[in-house]
Amino acid sequence: MANLSRRRRDDGLSSLFIVVVFSATVLVLLSSSVECSQNYRDALAKSILFFQGQRSGKIPAGQQQVSWRSNSGLSDGSLARVDLTGGYYDAGDNVKFNFPMAFTTTMLSWSTIEYGKKMGRVELQNARAAIRWSTDYLLKCATATPGRLYVGVGDPNDDHRCWERPEDMDTLRAVYFVSPNNPGSDVAGETAAALAAASIVFRAADPRYSRVLLNTARKVMQFAIQYRGAYSDSLGHDVCPFYCSYSGYKDELLWGAAWLFKATNDAYYLNFIRSLGANDAADIFSWDNKYAGARVLLSRRSLLNKDMNFDPFRQQAEDFICKILPNSPYSSTQYTPGGLMFKMSQSNLQYVTAITFLLTTYSKYMAASRHTFTCGGLFVNSNTLKTLSKRQVDYILGDNPLKMSYMVGYGPNFPRRIHHRGSSIPSKSIHPQSYGCQGAFQQFFYTPNPNPNLLVGAVVGGPNQNDLFPDDRTDYGHSEPATYINAALVGPLAYFAGSTTKPVDLTDDIIT
Repeated sequence: MANLSRRRRDDGLSSLFIVVVFSATVLVLLSSSVECSQNYRDALAKSILFFQGQRSGKIPAGQQQVSWRSNSGLSDGSLARVDLTGGYYDAGDNVKFNFPMAFTTTMLSWSTIEYGKKMGRVELQNARAAIRWSTDYLLKCATATPGRLYVGVGDPNDDHRCWERPEDMDTLRAVYFVSPNNPGSDVAGETAAALAAASIVFRAADPRYSRVLLNTARKVMQFAIQYRGAYSDSLGHDVCPFYCSYSGYKDELLWGAAWLFKATNDAYYLNFIRSLGANDAADIFSWDNKYAGARVLLSRRSLLNKDMNFDPFRQQAEDFICKILPNSPYSSTQYTPGGLMFKMSQSNLQYVTAITFLLTTYSKYMAASRHTFTCGGLFVNSNTLKTLSKRQVDYILGDNPLKMSYMVGYGPNFPRRIHHRGSSIPSKSIHPQSYGCQGAFQQFFYTPNPNPNLLVGAVVGGPNQNDLFPDDRTDYGHSEPATYINAALVGPLAYFAGSTTKPVDLTDDIIT
């Protein structure tokens, strides 16, 4: 039975890992060729397709390739007399947690902003569709009731006692919100970031929608700033231990303001960022801890616009990178013998994909500005980061000791027993009757048989620190996919898909 706390421990706990960087691992990482070894374009298409399998709400006719999924959650919001249909289920469960969903949306948007030209026309359209499926829902959450920001649907405790398809779920679809009396600066800041980032994605493609997104982002960010507090404190066991705000809310205030500044160029947000004094060190990036992401985003102004006002963020971004590089004297990051970045024992790939996104993006900025820096005595250029990023992506796609792709449907050998309700239970077209809350456990959860439905593109939690992976449905810490794992991988996949046929000069990819 899944308990979401398995992959949602305090990001700060990564510093408790004993840093073990074997010289052999360093050689594996540094000897990785930057030549093409995987079909990144195929992996990119599948990584975006995955989001269709996570859809909640009414599935539009003719717009769903994942045919074993159908309508679900059509009464979401009714307990509060509002329409909260749509959005995504976060992982293998049937709950809509807005905190990680908004982060997923921000990362999909950032991937599209940075690498949209490398995606190609079809995948750019698919990426926009994946973003819009989420932002349509987030807009409802932000505007349905004045003074409220809805932040989730579905009782997580009831949901995790059941193993049933989302189409059949009969558990309580409780509705959760934050308000001036029960603030949630973290989830509000992340929601503002998602809407602001998406507004950039749609600026040219749908100007009206872009304006709606940006105007709503401004209002939600103002709520986050004016009413300070962690949503974990307001909602307690309804979001903890599932998606507690372990890192606090200052990082989301920084992150949300950084995205609004990028979307508006309004000095108000830059002044707010300066007033925050957010100098916390970071050696991780995730749905919970946004410090490193905000600093990489802000550092673009320093590197590409030569604006010295942003030099402190560039320095903080490089301090973060020095904690990641395996041969840096300041590294606090462990690597497996096969060369995979290892931050946490459960759902480790969420950290790998998120950090890899930052490495590829900073590498791009460095290449465009011909920038280099040092970590102590270690010289770092754009290719240093690109090589490490490629090693992580290739490992996920099958270049690892087990020769296993951790993306479902990619390559000949991939996980067949993922921890995912809809994937593990026959679809309604095969078995129209509901199995009920408990009925599918024995037959479909505990069975060693492969899942009947392929959730193509899903990236699971990944192997352990010894490069081992059991492919066991009951081992949720390694076998469960999540939207935020995939969202962060979309950018690096597009980066390498486009880089195989074009020079390393990346300025033409910067579309804003």
